[in-house]
Amino acid sequence: MQDYIFSNDFFQNIDAMVYTCGYEACAPSHSYGPAVRSGYLIHYVIDGKGIFKTNGKLYRLNAGDAFLIVPGSLIYYEADAKKPWTYTWIGFQGIKIKQYLERTSLMDCPVFHYGRDDRIRLCHEKMFEANQLQENKDLIMNSILYEYLFLLASKFPRQRMSVQSRKITYVEESLKYIESNYARNISIHEIAQFLNIDRSYLHRLFKQATGCSLKTYLLNYRIKRACELLANTDIPVAVIARSVSYEDPFYFSRLFKNKKGVSPMEYRLEKGNKDKKSI
Repeated sequence: MQDYIFSNDFFQNIDAMVYTCGYEACAPSHSYGPAVRSGYLIHYVIDGKGIFKTNGKLYRLNAGDAFLIVPGSLIYYEADAKKPWTYTWIGFQGIKIKQYLERTSLMDCPVFHYGRDDRIRLCHEKMFEANQLQENKDLIMNSILYEYLFLLASKFPRQRMSVQSRKITYVEESLKYIESNYARNISIHEIAQFLNIDRSYLHRLFKQATGCSLKTYLLNYRIKRACELLANTDIPVAVIARSVSYEDPFYFSRLFKNKKGVSPMEYRLEKGNKDKKSI
């Protein structure tokens, strides 16, 4: 493997994006910092040794170790004078990166060891291979990044999540599940099974957090999506009903009228007239 540095335009994906990756066989006592970085970086030590300083702590690292650099943190790292390290790094940014990393223990302890789990180490090699591609490089590199984050969360799970944080997570995951599956005939039982918690417990958590039951939220969400389709498309009502999980358009129309006070067709006409008046 030769020395390389890759830099990417992370703005192509605001959720999570590889913005740099690289490989370097360092010269003796080669150092970086003190400095502050703008993105998250993980360096993996392939061979040799060195030191890493952050948050007032000094860590001595050897082959197989890795260290996480967090944006805004003052850091410094230096290769050993006699046995300088060789390392690879992956740098990533995005509005969801912090949330993903908070599922791991790395935010509490930035130095860790890959151990015998070759899958994590191989992510660095796969990044190098993906960097050789000429087209759609960002897609394959992002897929490797998500695999990498998944493996980190699996091998280094966060151990100290508070009861309150866990409750909030259940509610957030319920909301995400509904957004992704509302078009199917999903049930509260199915959502609870997905989260691996009791249905009644989920009902209580959701009601406490949102002020309404999960069943009511699911219905409201489906009606909301139906309203968007009625107002912005010419799709037939029967198709819209099916698109929000209702096979029976008459049943859907009754539910819709109970919620909105008008039938789906009346709602469409009403929204159409309002749009014309505003022109």
